[in-house]
Amino acid sequence: MASHKQSKSQIELSIIVLSYNTAQLTKLTIESIFQSITSSLSYEIVVLDNNSKDESVSILKELKKKHTNLRLLESKENLGFSKGNNNAIKQARGKHVLFLNSDIIVVGDAIERLLAYYQEDDTIHFAGGKLLNNNNTSQASTGPFYSLPVVFGALFLKGDYWGLTRYSPNKSMKTDWVSGACLLTTKELFEELGGFDEDLFMYMEEIDLLYRAKSHGYHTYFCAPAKFIHLGSASSQGKTYPILQVYKGFLYFYHKHHTAQAVSLLKGMLQLKADVSIWIGKLTKNRYLIDTYEKAKNIVTMAR
Repeated sequence: MASHKQSKSQIELSIIVLSYNTAQLTKLTIESIFQSITSSLSYEIVVLDNNSKDESVSILKELKKKHTNLRLLESKENLGFSKGNNNAIKQARGKHVLFLNSDIIVVGDAIERLLAYYQEDDTIHFAGGKLLNNNNTSQASTGPFYSLPVVFGALFLKGDYWGLTRYSPNKSMKTDWVSGACLLTTKELFEELGGFDEDLFMYMEEIDLLYRAKSHGYHTYFCAPAKFIHLGSASSQGKTYPILQVYKGFLYFYHKHHTAQAVSLLKGMLQLKADVSIWIGKLTKNRYLIDTYEKAKNIVTMAR
């Protein structure tokens, strides 16, 4: 397996940010990046706007006038997470690439801490920082791959609450995956793996990428000292949309990486979760639960 840490580049780090109707948040993200990096690190910020309908582009153009290392790419359509990041990275000139959500606030020198951690060990191929909520409490942002027991824990046992499915360690460690809201690697390795799967529009993209990386012998690490505030779901439309995307993501991931029997078991669990949620919705007259999980159930029914 070739090393991906030996090549030289004039720009050490490209920070990739996708913007979609998050004008003020994107501005805060970019300003926090500039405030964070105080060393002589050579870096650029590449922002791809996914055809925002708010004032995102005009604000980004104003920021671009002040910062020569800020680059703006404008898409004529909403490409989503995977295709948007893949397109942006083609324009990146850095040896290393850091994917940051447009609702991330960098805390202190977190970017430089994360890069230093990554560079100190050749066995680290992907790394993510410790995500925090707006009140500085820990936000679950790493965990094991979604085996069937882990999926069951996520759906029925409040797995995040018990630390079964996602968690936020207080020490750095090797892990299966880290959140795509803050993900560092090299451009060379990212492109070798084929980038994010563009059939995934939103959710599960980093899980799929890091699952493929592990199958090729590459390792992912969680860096606890590098802290980032993640405001969360800023560009999603309420709670229904993320739930439906998670359903689609699970089904796609299992069709791609697992056996037909595993897919069948997954579909059974997803359908049971939908049925239980619909029943609770009817019992409590909760229209949101009924509507959301009827749509989720339909996704399972229509899945091949």
